[in-house]
Amino acid sequence: MGGFRGFILFLVLYLLQGSKASFIELNDNGYEGIIIAIDPGVPEDDKIIDQLMDMVTAASTYLFEATEKRFFFKNVSILIPENWKGNPRYKRPKLESYLHADVRVALPTLPGRDEPYTKQFTACAEKGEYIHFTPDFVLGKKQNEYGPSDRLFVHEWAHLRWGVFDEYNDDQPYYSAKSKKIEATRCSTGISGMNRVYTCQGGSCIYRTCRTNSTTKLYEKDCQFFPNKVQTEKTSIMFMQSIDSVSRFCNDKNHNREAPSLQNIKCEYRSTWEVISSSEDFKSTTPREAPPPPTTFSLLKISPRIVCLVLDKSGSMSSDNRLNRMNQAGKFFLLNIVENGSWAGMVHFDSSASVASELIQIVGSNERDQLVASLPPVASGGTSICTGIRTAFQVIRKLQSELDGSEIVLLTDGEDKTVSSCVNEVKLSGAIVHVIALGPSADSAVDELRTLTGGKYYYASDDAQNNGLIDAFGDLTSGNADVSQKSLQLESKGLTLDSNNWMNGTVIIDSTVGKDTFFLITWKSQKPSIFLWDPSGREAGSFTVELSTKMAYLTIPGTAKVGIWTYSLQAKTSQETLTIAVTSRAANSSVPPITVSAKMNKDTNSFPSPMIVYAEVLQGYVPVVGAKVTAFIESTSGNTEVLELFDNGAGADSFKNDGVYSRYFTAFKENGRYSLKVQAQGGKNSATRSFRHPPNRARYIPGWVVDGKIEGNPPRPENAENTQTTVEDFSRMASGGAFVVSQVTPGSVADVFPPSQITDLDATPDGDEITLTWTAPGDDFDVGKVQQYIVRISGSILDLRDNFDNALQVNTTDLLPLEANSKQTFTFKPGNISEENATHIFIAIQSEDKSSLRSNISNIAQVALFIPEADPSPDGNNPNPDGNHPNPDGNNPSSGVNISVLVLSVVGSVVVVSIIVSTTVCILKKKRSNRPRTGF
Repeated sequence: MGGFRGFILFLVLYLLQGSKASFIELNDNGYEGIIIAIDPGVPEDDKIIDQLMDMVTAASTYLFEATEKRFFFKNVSILIPENWKGNPRYKRPKLESYLHADVRVALPTLPGRDEPYTKQFTACAEKGEYIHFTPDFVLGKKQNEYGPSDRLFVHEWAHLRWGVFDEYNDDQPYYSAKSKKIEATRCSTGISGMNRVYTCQGGSCIYRTCRTNSTTKLYEKDCQFFPNKVQTEKTSIMFMQSIDSVSRFCNDKNHNREAPSLQNIKCEYRSTWEVISSSEDFKSTTPREAPPPPTTFSLLKISPRIVCLVLDKSGSMSSDNRLNRMNQAGKFFLLNIVENGSWAGMVHFDSSASVASELIQIVGSNERDQLVASLPPVASGGTSICTGIRTAFQVIRKLQSELDGSEIVLLTDGEDKTVSSCVNEVKLSGAIVHVIALGPSADSAVDELRTLTGGKYYYASDDAQNNGLIDAFGDLTSGNADVSQKSLQLESKGLTLDSNNWMNGTVIIDSTVGKDTFFLITWKSQKPSIFLWDPSGREAGSFTVELSTKMAYLTIPGTAKVGIWTYSLQAKTSQETLTIAVTSRAANSSVPPITVSAKMNKDTNSFPSPMIVYAEVLQGYVPVVGAKVTAFIESTSGNTEVLELFDNGAGADSFKNDGVYSRYFTAFKENGRYSLKVQAQGGKNSATRSFRHPPNRARYIPGWVVDGKIEGNPPRPENAENTQTTVEDFSRMASGGAFVVSQVTPGSVADVFPPSQITDLDATPDGDEITLTWTAPGDDFDVGKVQQYIVRISGSILDLRDNFDNALQVNTTDLLPLEANSKQTFTFKPGNISEENATHIFIAIQSEDKSSLRSNISNIAQVALFIPEADPSPDGNNPNPDGNHPNPDGNNPSSGVNISVLVLSVVGSVVVVSIIVSTTVCILKKKRSNRPRTGF
């Protein structure tokens, strides 16, 4: 028994390690299992399907050539919404769902925002989440602005599959190059074009030479790079694949490491081809001699949801109030979570299995009540999980001959050595298995069933106050339903009362929700007194009370009032455990509700590798920033760690203000399962909707240079790029499922976690000194405080990256580290650098903790040692805002001698510091106070 369980646990961990939301596999150089899903909110148009097939077919050939005859698209499934008309060529999906889609065809984030983008919030070389295309883009209506869809699909595929980034940067479109000229951020520099300000008004458009900014010495904000229509340069697809000649990714020979592109910033100045060629895809393939076969397509139309609950009623379910808690959560699911129009049934199992309810289509409360009455009343017997699953398959086959796309919700608390007997059967069935493991003894082997079918995985401890079962069932909404039809969790809270017998709190109902608002109260011993008041102070209606199941619930009729609802629960006995859960649906199908989703970066982990918690807060596809987001991570024993998540672009967070809140998790106290729950709160004093474009959006083509003249496109609709609108008060809860941790040594106090990498190093001018700012890392990644910082400079970016320990070190004696996630500031005076002919100073930081563990090297700041030369204007003069020559002293800016201005160029800013340069680089000394500073 022990050997078998050990083998199964190893197998489960192995499978979990590689599990992911996507079903894509690489087989004989061809990508299989790609899912393109059309959002239910997209108006029906068969042309979208045809255009998608044409796009992928052409993209397959382009990808094959771009990757040196290595990769192509072998087969693709297109998911068609349930509300579109039927067609004989459409089949029913199997495991495919909108949740697993690699490409989403959905409405724009905002009107006029048709830019394609890839949702990508992890590190370089890690896979992205999904590609977002709008219907107008797919239909070819935006080709002038973004280029051919097939080429752009390959550009976005590189983001999604290989984790590379764009080779442009709209926040830093220009930089000071070694050529001592102002260059457009691009790869490669062989792509030629003009830098111009192009404006259109009243049907007429004009362009003029770009002026230089007096502070940055780079081009003004509205300056754009217009590429020549006819080029010979073949790189790079991650800059502008729409150029006819471009057919390759930049490699280590032609990669532009000077440019402040996202690829350089995120991937340590490696070229896109270097990242791609280090991927597992590349390592597992060799180039093909024969051309790739045409892509094959499966057209799959979503059907009404079919879900069968498979509930454990074995003898062990009688302990720790498990059976009753399961029934409370099951009733919560059947009354409130499963969507109208769905088919639902129920199977009970112990050592055998029985059909508690055949599949019933839910159209109202009668069907829901009928299913609730089928919940198991008593627990006894052994555990035969496969018997329960096989019985559920029989129930589903009575409705449809195939199991394709149907869902099994399996809840179990016990061990079963026969689980392996149905693994292959489940894998081939076409059904999706979700697993809820209850208690510490729930068999680890059942998760293999979930892993093989793409289902969800939850863990609930025996600690009822954590509300784990309610959270798990509350998260089991349809993966294919429109968000307006889904139940959203507003509150989930529990408390074990001792001396104080009151549990008080509030629930915020914002204007985006309010339909089918449902309050659920549970208790362990005796029914409490329940009080609920709406925002106007009126007491809400009476709860339905069920003493036998120890629960009470209330559905608010119509649309619940917007505002703060207040509840008070008074326990009638000591050591009482009370819980409350509140859910609601969108108030208006045309107004997307605020949503939160949560996940860990992997399903299993071996200590001491850290994990990352991610939570995304959106309204539709618009990020909500400034919210307070908290993660609750519960272990097998019921211990809960609380983590505040940040959207600050530091530590585990890749992009600031993108609506994705992140944090490292290192507080592993024990082996086994952990569950994740996230709460997001915001309001008029904090959270806002961010209208910034996505970080990894497709490059908008401003126009082309044809025969020396610009043929411009209409200016891109910015939709108030820097504008943010206030979000009303709101609260959301979300389950992030379960994950497994192994190799933890109980009681170990060894320091094994270094500080996190600094990723937002920035600089500002400060007289004759340079002030660096960054977000402080912690002693353990982003928790605690580091012991010291190591700041080094070099005249070579690659030397600083590859030989950091040998670079010139700055004296940081006066630099006092602050707590993690604080804003850290340090001022210093650059001294001499050893490199001859250096055109830049490069600066980087490394952190060290009290155990002498060091972080990875930070992002690199750049200091240009010259005045960059602007393009000559048509009359031969260099333009600048004052109309004067940019170098009034008459010095030759390319000589490297007597330079009067130092241009500091870093991620997100470009600043100027006055210096005097002769044959060495130095800065005049200036006395300062109230700030740490240092020399050498």
